[in-house]
Amino acid sequence: MKTCIRSTAVLGLPAVVGSCLLLNPAIAVASVVSPLPESDYTVRHVCAPPALGYAGCLALELVPRTAAARAHAHPLGITRSQPITAAKASEGAFGLRPQDLHSIYQLPTTVASTQTIALVDAYNDLTAEADLKVYDEEFGLPECTGTNKCFEQVNQKGQNAEAGKLPFPASIGERAKEEATCESGPRRTTREEACKEVQEADGWAEEISLDIEASHATCQNCKIVLVEANSASFEDLEEAEKAAAKLGATEISDSWGGPVSGETAAEDNASSFNQRGIVVTAAAGDDGYLDWDAEHEEERGFANYPASSPHVVAVGGTRLQVPLGFGGKWAGETVWNGHGAGGSGCSMELTAAPWQQSTSDWSSVGCGEHRAVADVSADADPYTGVAVYDSGFECKYEEDNEVHVVHWCTIGGTSLASPLVASVFALAGGAGGVEYPAETLYENEIEHPTSLHDVTSGSNGKCEAKELFNEETGLSNCEESFEAADCSGSPICNAGPGYDGPTGVGTPDGIAAFEPVSEAVRRKNEEKRRAEKQLREEKQREERQREEKKQEEEAKKKEEEAAAAAAAAKNPGGGSGVSATGASGASPANGASGTTTPSIPAGAPTIKLTAFALTPTALFALNRARPRVSSVGFAFTLSAAARVRATLAKLVHVRGNEQWVLVRGSLTFTAIKGSNRRHLTSHDGLTSGSYRLTLTPQHGSARSITFRVA
Repeated sequence: MKTCIRSTAVLGLPAVVGSCLLLNPAIAVASVVSPLPESDYTVRHVCAPPALGYAGCLALELVPRTAAARAHAHPLGITRSQPITAAKASEGAFGLRPQDLHSIYQLPTTVASTQTIALVDAYNDLTAEADLKVYDEEFGLPECTGTNKCFEQVNQKGQNAEAGKLPFPASIGERAKEEATCESGPRRTTREEACKEVQEADGWAEEISLDIEASHATCQNCKIVLVEANSASFEDLEEAEKAAAKLGATEISDSWGGPVSGETAAEDNASSFNQRGIVVTAAAGDDGYLDWDAEHEEERGFANYPASSPHVVAVGGTRLQVPLGFGGKWAGETVWNGHGAGGSGCSMELTAAPWQQSTSDWSSVGCGEHRAVADVSADADPYTGVAVYDSGFECKYEEDNEVHVVHWCTIGGTSLASPLVASVFALAGGAGGVEYPAETLYENEIEHPTSLHDVTSGSNGKCEAKELFNEETGLSNCEESFEAADCSGSPICNAGPGYDGPTGVGTPDGIAAFEPVSEAVRRKNEEKRRAEKQLREEKQREERQREEKKQEEEAKKKEEEAAAAAAAAKNPGGGSGVSATGASGASPANGASGTTTPSIPAGAPTIKLTAFALTPTALFALNRARPRVSSVGFAFTLSAAARVRATLAKLVHVRGNEQWVLVRGSLTFTAIKGSNRRHLTSHDGLTSGSYRLTLTPQHGSARSITFRVA
C-alpha cells in the first residue's frame, strides 16, 4: 500500500497557520486545534485480499503511528477551539460524526416514506446490534434495535437466528472453538484454515459495523437489514443479494468487490445485481484506476465487479478538504489518491447504459461503448473517515511493545461511500419508480447541476515516483500530471468538469440529485442531449474532412515531388516530360486519372503494439482442464488509441498439412493509448492443441502469441 499524501489537508486555513500546523503541529496557535498531518498515520486493510472467485471488503482503517496521534487530542477532519482531552468520539476524536456528514453534504436526517436499507456482507457479526446501540448513545441518535423493528439480522437465505442458522461465528462458543483449533489444532492445514476463518470473520465484522453505523448516521429513521452471506464468495454474496430484495429492501449497499474476468452481458443480466426498481450501490474499489495499487498481480488491470455492472450505482471515492468550512460545511473535494485510491476503469465486457453514454463528454472518457466506473462518489479517504464503534479486537495499536485495544476506529474506503450514497437515495425516497436509479443521477446532472458537487481536481492513476512519500512533511512526491498519465490524461482516471471516472457526476449537495425527474424533464433532457450529440458529430465530421483534405494535399504534394525527382534523374538535361505542376504526360498504370488515396493516408501515424502477453489469470486458467475461449485474457500497450481486432486460431491437420483455423470468439474493440487488458468472449471450450492469438491494430502491424492447451 502506498502512502501518497496531499498538501490539500490544510487548505482553508490562513497560509501561515496552515504551514505551521502541517509541518510542526506542536507550535500551532493555541486557540485553533487542527487535524494532524497524514504522516502521523498509516492505513491497513480491514479484510484480506480476495482469492479467485471471492470478493474483498473495501474498508480501510486509519491507524495512528505517533504518540500525538494516539492521544486523540487532535480532531480528524474538523477544527476545534481546544484539544480533545477525553478522546471522545462525539467531539471528533475518531473521525467524522453523523452531524458532520449532514453538514458537509447538506442532508436531512429523516425521510417521510418507509425505507429499508439492506447491507449485504459476509460472515456473522455477533455484536452488530449491541455496537450500534453504543454508537447511537454516543451521538444521541434514535434507537435502532430488533425490539423496535428498526434493525434485523438475517442469513443469506433471509432467515433470522430463530428461523435458521447465521453464518460463522453463529455463537461465542463456535468462535472460541475455531480459535482453539487455530492455536493448537492437530494438523498444520487444519490450524491454518481455522486461523483464516477467524481472521476473515473478524475483518468482516468491522466492515459490518461501518456499514450499519454509516447508514443509520445518514438516514436516522430508515430500517436496516443486515444480510450475512456464509462466506465472501461471489456465489454466497449473490444469494444474499437476492434475499435482500425478497425482504423488501428499497436500497441495497454492497461495500465489497473484486476482479471478475469473463462476465458477459447475459450473465450480468441474470445476476442478482439486476434488481429493477431497487437502488443497488456498489463500492468502486480502494486501489485506484484498474486496481493498479492492488497487492497481487492477478487483481490488477480490472474495474471492480459488481461496480462495473451497468445495473448498479457505482460509488467512487473522494477526499474531503479539511479542515471543513465554517459550521462544518463542505469546503472542497478532490479525487481520493493517497492512503489508497478510489477505483475507476472501463469494463472489458459490459456496455455502458444509454444515460451514461449520453453525457456531454462521453466521447473523451476513454471507454468507447463499454461501462465506465463510477456513477457518483462520496468521502472515502480514511484520513477524512468516520468514527466507528466495534467491540471486537481489530481497532488496536502497539506502543512501547504493548498492544492497546481501542473500540473506536476511524474507517474510510469506498466501503464508507457505498452505504452513504445508498442512504442518501433513501432520504430522497428511494428509486421512485425508476428501473435503474443510476439514470436519475445523470438526468439531474443536466436538470439540477447545482445539486451535485462537481469534483474537478485529482487523479486516481498510478504514480511512478520512486519515493512516493516524504516522511518529514507528510507531503506527496507525486504530481497529479504523473498520475493522470496512467490513462493518457483521459477522464476515466482524471477528474474534470462534468462526468469523469473517479468521481462520476459528483458528490451529494442535498438530496435533489437523487430524486427522479418528471417525464417532461426527461424528454427535455433527451432533446438537449440529442442536439449536443448532433453538434459534436458535426464538429467531428468537419474536423475529419479538414484532416482528410490536408492528408490528400500532402499525399499529392509528395507524389508530385517524387515524380519530379524521378523525371529529373532520367533527363538531367531538362527534357523531363513532366509539366510544371508535376503531372506526368503518361496515364497512371491502373488507367485511373488523377491521384488515388492510399488505404493508410500518407502522413498518418503507424500504430505500434508492444508488450503483448497473456495475463497471469489466463495462464492459470489455460493450465486447467478444458478452459473456455473467454479464459484467453491478454495485455498490450498501444502508441495511440485505435480499433483492434483480436482473433484466435487453432493449428489443425488438413489432408496431411498443418494450417491455422479460426476459433469462434474473435473480438473487435477500441483500445486506449497506453496499457490495455481484454479477453475473448466465447464460452466454447478449448480442446488440447496449439493456438495462436493475433492482435491487429488499425493502421498498425499484427502481433501474435502461440500457446498450448494440455
